Amino acid sequence: MPIKLPSSIYLEFDDNHLLSLLVGPQDGYLIRIEQRLGVSLALRGNKLELKGPEPEIHYAKVTLLRLYELLKKGQEIDVTAVDTALRFASQKDPLLQENNEVSDINDIAIQTKRRIVFPRSSMQANYIQAIQSHDLVFGLGPAGTGKTYLAVAVGVSLLLSGSIDRIILSRPAVEAGERLGFLPGDMREKVDPYLRPLYDALHDMLPAEQVLKRLTNGEIEIAPLAFMRGRTLSNAFIILDEAQNTTPMQMKMFLTRLGPDSQMVVTGDLTQIDLPPGVTSGLKESVRILEGIEGVSFITFSERDVVRHSLVSKIVKAYDYDKARALEAVEI
Repeated sequence: MPIKLPSSIYLEFDDNHLLSLLVGPQDGYLIRIEQRLGVSLALRGNKLELKGPEPEIHYAKVTLLRLYELLKKGQEIDVTAVDTALRFASQKDPLLQENNEVSDINDIAIQTKRRIVFPRSSMQANYIQAIQSHDLVFGLGPAGTGKTYLAVAVGVSLLLSGSIDRIILSRPAVEAGERLGFLPGDMREKVDPYLRPLYDALHDMLPAEQVLKRLTNGEIEIAPLAFMRGRTLSNAFIILDEAQNTTPMQMKMFLTRLGPDSQMVVTGDLTQIDLPPGVTSGLKESVRILEGIEGVSFITFSERDVVRHSLVSKIVKAYDYDKARALEAVEI
């Protein structure tokens, strides 16, 4: 087995302020890269010396340059961003440029009032590009992969640019049957807890006063799925979240609301279906029926694309592994 010989390279950065953000508090981001890759990173003025074996030095270089490019474009970085950059650098992300210095995903940006949103993985980049080029997009995969968040970001960007008149955000409330009667309060108080993730995403994109104003004047509408029946949604950006908990009839009803000059994004996790036993998921059925239809795009995320705490990816993978073992046992 060939021995990996240590090598050394230097990276020079032209902005000391961005460099300080790159290294992190108490050099925490550099230390994290060192620990993950088994390399040594030493800061000397505006230069970073990278020491260690190949290909780890190359992965560290790609990671640092990708993070620095994000900082140059106004994006904040954190431990999750560092872990994501590390993961995709070492997995030979297909969206890396030929020189392997800066990923093309950094060239994809969504402009909102409060922040510029960049994809944190190649699959997120594919997802954004699919939304921008298709009238109907299905975002499938586990929690924490940015399916809903990125869709809301695109919708807000289109609203701010005047490309659409309104954003409509919907999800099934209280599992698939939307049984709200037993909850206290009026209708808004009943459904708000189930729509809270959508409100949270909006407040990340827009100042609070703008969210309230646009909700009041109807430019943004957040409603349970049952409220969509009988409507035709024109010149709108429409998101159905948690779609795995729709019935086939509900899903067909929702998809046929699509009106002129509108786009629709449907998100869900087919491993988290809360429907009663024996009830088919409308999302699962729609994937089967609509696959291959022109104008419809399916983007499937995996645990590799989780951008929350690094442990979340391991949790998702462990559950998937346990489910696969259970299926194998049944077949035997």
